[in-house]
Amino acid sequence: MAIRLADALSPYLRQHADNPVDWWPWCPEAFALARSRDVPVLLSVGYAACHWCHVMAHESFEDPQVAAVLDAGFVAVKVDREERPDVDSVYMAATVALTGRGGWPMTVLMTPEGEPFWCGTYLPRGQFLGLLEAASGAWAQQRAELQASAAHIAGAIEARLAPPSAEPVTPETLDADVTRLGRAFDRARGGFGGAPKFPPSMVLEFLLAQHARTGSTEALAMVERTCEAMARGGIYDQLAGGFARYAVDADWVVPHFEKMLYDNALLARVYSHWWRSTGSPLGRRVAIETCAAIVEQFGTAEGGFAASLDADTEGVEGATYVWTPEELTDVLGPQDGPRAADLLGVTKEGTFEHGSSTLQLRADPDDDAWWVAVRARLRAARDLRPQPARDDKVIASWNGLAITALAECGTLLGEPGLVTAATRAADHLLSVHVVDGRLLRVSREGIVGSAPGMADDYGNLASGLLALHQATGQARWLETAGRLLDRAVGLFADPERPGVFHDTPRDGEPLVARPHSAADNAEPSGQSSLAWALLTHGALVGSAEQLARADAAIAVGGAVAAQDPRFAGWTLAAAAARLAGPLQVAVVGSGPSARALLDVARQSCSPGLVVVAGAPDAPGIPLLAGRPLVEGLAAAYVCRGFVCDRPVTSVEQLRAALGGPG
Repeated sequence: MAIRLADALSPYLRQHADNPVDWWPWCPEAFALARSRDVPVLLSVGYAACHWCHVMAHESFEDPQVAAVLDAGFVAVKVDREERPDVDSVYMAATVALTGRGGWPMTVLMTPEGEPFWCGTYLPRGQFLGLLEAASGAWAQQRAELQASAAHIAGAIEARLAPPSAEPVTPETLDADVTRLGRAFDRARGGFGGAPKFPPSMVLEFLLAQHARTGSTEALAMVERTCEAMARGGIYDQLAGGFARYAVDADWVVPHFEKMLYDNALLARVYSHWWRSTGSPLGRRVAIETCAAIVEQFGTAEGGFAASLDADTEGVEGATYVWTPEELTDVLGPQDGPRAADLLGVTKEGTFEHGSSTLQLRADPDDDAWWVAVRARLRAARDLRPQPARDDKVIASWNGLAITALAECGTLLGEPGLVTAATRAADHLLSVHVVDGRLLRVSREGIVGSAPGMADDYGNLASGLLALHQATGQARWLETAGRLLDRAVGLFADPERPGVFHDTPRDGEPLVARPHSAADNAEPSGQSSLAWALLTHGALVGSAEQLARADAAIAVGGAVAAQDPRFAGWTLAAAAARLAGPLQVAVVGSGPSARALLDVARQSCSPGLVVVAGAPDAPGIPLLAGRPLVEGLAAAYVCRGFVCDRPVTSVEQLRAALGGPG
């Protein structure tokens, strides 16, 4: 029995504590045991909300026969990819290189030295047993061939993870990327590509930034079609807010039901920025509801935010969320039930499995008061159902994204409670996750683990603190973000290649290769997250050095954009911000006039915008230094690239000074 996992910080590892498999966590002792026994290592990588991870666990890891084969011929190691993204990154590179695709659970056979010789993903029980038996035989009889193959694969991993050459991102590059994205855009249904279809949150941020910078109608059209389609589809929780991981179909009807913190944090910002650009009521509603979902569904007792909600409920995918017409009638009665079924796309045939349907809201109801009441009744009924499990570990990087979203949406949408939640989360992260000046990646129930912070942990948390600084005017957030970024540059920057930030710290655990990725996938890469944080910090403190670092980091990410802009959304958004700015706005003074100026400044769509407010010469806030009131009146100072206009005292003057696209 896997008793070693019983006290693990990771809920995913604890899910496997009762398996008959003799699991080890990732640790030197496991590999030492493999060497002493002269057996290969089986590495199984997954995460708590992963549906197919659960399936393979039930089919294979809970089976005594499979466990006996594993324990006899292998040392079995279980890894939570969210806790150890470095391990996941290295072996996923091998999996993709060997099979052409990746996914979880990831299944890897390797030597006791950590060099893989077989890689794959989910395997049914019979195939998994066949693999184990074949591998045991090859290890005993064809050892030299396996080791030679493993050494070759290790070399391929290192090559695959090597940082790319820098490729500066120019205005022409961004224009061309909008065109390239347009060719991949699904104009009928929104999003990019076909099924499965993932929310392209970072690409949408780039398109919004490009629209704000240039006035591109094509960029805005892609955002509007995608945002509306997602918000009205089954991928959005029509009762409680928040988004599922992805849709299994091209129409956004049937989600893969797991909810991830990073998706919802990124999408909340997208929808608030869409509202800021267009005034869309749908954008505003979804942004507020998604932020509320982050606070209510992901919030922990300590103040942080949990990683995810499971796709399954009691082993059945989506059981909490789907409905039949009869169930709607049972809750709402014979009149409101059919009416709600028609509104929400719940049919007799069903849009999901076993005649059940996901909830869609393809058009706003005629009677808003009726819908508010019906929604509340359905939510209350759904809350009485069994609920999906929650992975309640707190990940520094993802909490940084959530802090950014809540701070920005709270100020932009006039929801101060969201800023309060962001502040609480930031205080929790800094009190628990920062130890001896170093950031640690994961905690649970206020206990921090040993996994070191990765580049994205530093970058995203620093960005969250900078958003809080702008939302609250408190200097402590700016100061702390600066210290984190200084430490990040020392830990992750490549001394020989300007702009390159490795995923792992220079003194981190040696793996087969040191991971580096400039590609933005489900979440921002460490490379692009640090680029964004350096860019924002440089603008807020007036540091040409920080901006130069951001420029170099963006150029490294530009190599990914040159291959496929769909995997460089965060880098491209940062590049658009850099080309548009820095646009610095400092509001000095107090009272209604200062608040009016501040509101106007925050409504600017410029991607290069930073905004601070406070008393003239407030300590610790460089943009307020030497910025007095104007004849006793509150004033706004607008600076572009550190060159400042004359201060203005009216909202009309400020609107004119901020201008529009160009």
